[in-house]
Amino acid sequence: MLNVEDWAEIRRLHMAEGMSIRAIAERLGVARNTVRSAVRADGPPVFRRQPRPWAVDEVETLIRQLLRDDPRMPATVVAERIGWERGLTQLKVRVRELRPLYLPADPCQRTDYRPGELAQWDLWFPPVDVPLGFDQTGRPPVIVGVSGYSRLLAARLIPSREAHDVLLGHLRCLQDLGAVPRKGVYDQEAAIGRWRGAKPEFTGTFNAFRGVLGMGAVLCGRADPEAKGLVERANRYLETSFLPGRRFESPAHFNAELQAFCRRANMRIHRTLGCRPMDRAGEDRGSMLRFPPVLPDPALRFSVRLGRDHYVRVATNDYSVHPRAIGRRVDVRVDLEWVIVTCGTDEVARHQRCWAAHQTLTTVEHHRARVAMREAVKAGRQPEVEVEERDLADYDRALGVA
Repeated sequence: MLNVEDWAEIRRLHMAEGMSIRAIAERLGVARNTVRSAVRADGPPVFRRQPRPWAVDEVETLIRQLLRDDPRMPATVVAERIGWERGLTQLKVRVRELRPLYLPADPCQRTDYRPGELAQWDLWFPPVDVPLGFDQTGRPPVIVGVSGYSRLLAARLIPSREAHDVLLGHLRCLQDLGAVPRKGVYDQEAAIGRWRGAKPEFTGTFNAFRGVLGMGAVLCGRADPEAKGLVERANRYLETSFLPGRRFESPAHFNAELQAFCRRANMRIHRTLGCRPMDRAGEDRGSMLRFPPVLPDPALRFSVRLGRDHYVRVATNDYSVHPRAIGRRVDVRVDLEWVIVTCGTDEVARHQRCWAAHQTLTTVEHHRARVAMREAVKAGRQPEVEVEERDLADYDRALGVA
């Protein structure tokens, strides 16, 4: 058979050099009919091997009959029904080729997103131990969000799955996106909500959060990862591209690395979009909701009367408070970074939040104040402590006089 190189040379000699068929045949040592075929051919010669018959060809009619009755019948069952005694490789290949002919068509709908329409949110638990301090390590969750239209990615490591931590991390991610998507898609999470019967039921805390922002919400059903495939793929992307080769010193270091990675990811070509997420960010943000003048504040708040040990407990940790507030009611505010305690309008404690567990945190100022007050008591002096005085009008209101 004439190879491609000889075919090309024949056509060159005939078309460019003007040589006759006889001259080309004598020069290359091939038959004149071979030269004629090469000159007349529209394309190069292609070797086509004649297919060898398979043993399964003899039973294809029986296979078709079985698949017509049950298109999903396994190849092993087909082999049993037709009495196939050879290897299963040929049979499985033929069943795989024939099965689509008898299965009903099942087209899927391509999901398109409009600018600013929605974002998908999820909690990702990175399989890596993060140092939390006090020789403790843990695997805190990461809240991850992906905008549907632009595929902008935002993520934040948070201390726990408690509602205040999830929503505080959610707010930080929204600020990273630069605006509020009109609707969010969520899993059933204790901080978000769950399905009751045929109706989704969101928590009061989450409703207050999204109500301030004016954002809608969609709650996915149980075991339905396809409903938020964008963020599921983002979780997998973070696990395979962000974590490998990194060592973290603290939660703050983890978040710093994560923010830098998300910024780079938003500047890379997205395979599905064919462009960078930042190329669509302007149009996406332009159709999102603006942040309200006053942002929601989902920080944990509670009030407690301070005991003699002048500590307040947050989760499993105890934080010291200035002893001058002993016996008075104090207000505690906990966000992602700080634990702040106030008594009236005075701030009596400010601690950096501890991510480790079962720790007692005392400031030098509070320790010195406690020592001074104890020494005053032992010496018989009255310690300088402000005592809470109730307004007499409170009693009038309680007795119905006012």
